[in-house]
Formats: sequence, structure tokens, C-alpha cells
Amino acid sequence: MDADAWDQRYAASELVWSREPNQFVATELADLAPGTAVDLAAGEGRNAIWLASRGWSAHAVDFSQVALDKGARLADGLDVTWVCADATSWQPAQPVDLVVMAYFQVPAADRRRAVRSAATMLRPGGTLLLVAHDSTNPTEGTGGPQDPAVLMTAEDVLADLEGIAVDVLRAERVAREVSPTDPHGGAETRTAWDCLVRVVRA
Repeated sequence: MDADAWDQRYAASELVWSREPNQFVATELADLAPGTAVDLAAGEGRNAIWLASRGWSAHAVDFSQVALDKGARLADGLDVTWVCADATSWQPAQPVDLVVMAYFQVPAADRRRAVRSAATMLRPGGTLLLVAHDSTNPTEGTGGPQDPAVLMTAEDVLADLEGIAVDVLRAERVAREVSPTDPHGGAETRTAWDCLVRVVRA
């Protein structure tokens, strides 16, 4: 992971990602009662900002200060705390109600450390939602990283959680339609494959 490289990427364009939350974050979490949330590897904070707009108190954690500064401008006074830190190991001062990991694509050892750290942030009854580019996406889908080392399956994530008491609500491969209007899309609508894991801390 190279924070300087990501700083340069975020500095090179107005927005690297969309202003809207990830579609799975929005659909999975829309009905949760607001509380305290952490968005790990938040980038420009689109998911943290969406949560804050719905009454959550959110921490957006990323190692790119450039991305966080952009997110803070977009947040326009919403209750988001912007934290420049290593998202694989950072911990909040108090347990939280929700942790979001959206497209946190790192090698397996870093992913395992991050996933386990995320789960231990949660209070009993708290939710961890992870969405990531699936290992099958390079051969069966479109876009996303092509390096198998940073891709994963839902089964990989569940294995990362071994020994931590959680209740699994969803753990599967999901389809995401990528249209030509998407900044990361192509000439026609295509299907990308993601893995989605939603668990509750027991």
C-alpha cells in the first residue's frame, strides 16, 4: 500500500469515486437505526457522508490525506470525523455499531488483519458490511483490479473471521451492473462480480 501514490491519484481529478454511496452499502444499511459507524479505507468518504446524512456519527479512515480533505469539503458540516491512519489496524476509542469496508483491496494477510480488526471494533449486535471485487471478476466480470492477490471471495472473508463470534447474515457473490455512464465503465453495460459479507457481532 502506497499512501503517496493514492494522494497523487486523488489529487489528479475532482472525484475518483462517485458522490453517491456504493449501491450495496445503501441497500444493505438503509434500514439500520443510526448510531456510530466507521468507514475503513474510506477514500473521499462517500459512504461515511451518506451514513452521516442519515443520522449516523461516522469516522472515515484512510491513509490518503488528500482524499480525506476532499471528503471533508463534500461533507459540508455533516457528522464525519476524518482520520488519516492505516485502515488495517486503526481502532476507535469506543466500540461502534457499524463498520463498512467497501472495495478495500489489499493482499490476503493485510485483508485478514483489517477484517479481524474491524470485527473487534463492534459492540455486541454491531454490523460489519464488506463489499469487494470478487476473485472471479477478472475472468467473468468487468473492471476492478486484475491482480488476484488483492481479490477475494465471501468464503475468504469468513475464514478471516474464524474464532470471532459473529452471526452471518449474508456471504455470497453478487452482480453489479456497470453502465457506460459510470466513470469506470466501458462502451456498453456490463456485469461486475463482487463479494458481499454482512455479519453481526455476537
